[in-house]
Amino acid sequence: MTIRFMRSQLRKIQGRMGAEPIEIERMGQEFVGTLLQKTQRVKLRYEPVELPQCKAAEVFPLLPDREGAALYLHGGGYCCGDLAYAKGFGSMLAAQANVSVLCPAYRLAPEFPFPAALDDAMDAYRYLLSKTPADKLLLAGESAGGGLVYSVCLRAKAEGLPLPGGLVAMSPWLDETQTAPSFAENELADPSLTRARLMKFAECYSDEPENPLVSPLFGDLGGLPESLIFVGGDEILRDDATGLHRKLMEAGCQSTLTVALGLWHGYILYNLKERRQDMERIAAFTREVTQ
Repeated sequence: MTIRFMRSQLRKIQGRMGAEPIEIERMGQEFVGTLLQKTQRVKLRYEPVELPQCKAAEVFPLLPDREGAALYLHGGGYCCGDLAYAKGFGSMLAAQANVSVLCPAYRLAPEFPFPAALDDAMDAYRYLLSKTPADKLLLAGESAGGGLVYSVCLRAKAEGLPLPGGLVAMSPWLDETQTAPSFAENELADPSLTRARLMKFAECYSDEPENPLVSPLFGDLGGLPESLIFVGGDEILRDDATGLHRKLMEAGCQSTLTVALGLWHGYILYNLKERRQDMERIAAFTREVTQ
């Protein structure tokens, strides 16, 4: 897909964002996940995984050559995204990095508010730790899942668990107070995510927006593994990503930030023709961590 085509499609549905009931938004996100799985030309194998509180699936290339594995945490504002959606980008990552990827369908708000999603993500992380060295694990996530990646690391540090070997955050949602300048600056520019929609999700997920496990931007990021961060220049969440990069660097961590000028929230998921290099960098970094 091209940038021009995808932007026009997103503009068509933007007016309904934040107005649709959660159930309708969930159906739309599930459809996107199914489409993403179908775009993969590499044959993959899927195995169900039963975690303590949620379902998950492990995606395997037919001929994996990695000792490690990846954990992919999907987006959807903590309110949307089922197993089909999680397997969408998980399949892309498995195919392009030739690595196994665990995709949990963590419990969703408002039925299961904070800390349900984090508890399920921790169960998934412990599952991988039980069979894979921590330094060969990669955690990846987009939007809410990108924030959840860092919440998992903060919880793991607090519990004395080993940290993974690398982190990938795509358009991460890290600050549920939504006070950064980009929320106002890009409110009309971002065709993929509206402030009203994000506010609805935040209200459903937690009444503790400044809790570091809800908004990792307020947490102690010292000691975290190397991060690869991607964000669109037109995103309302742009400053979440740039703020994360700055705080990681200030804490002495390794971090690489890519700001794709003129692009929107979650642009990487659409495998845009003009930005293929970003997915190639994610795949290369994943291979490096999981070798």
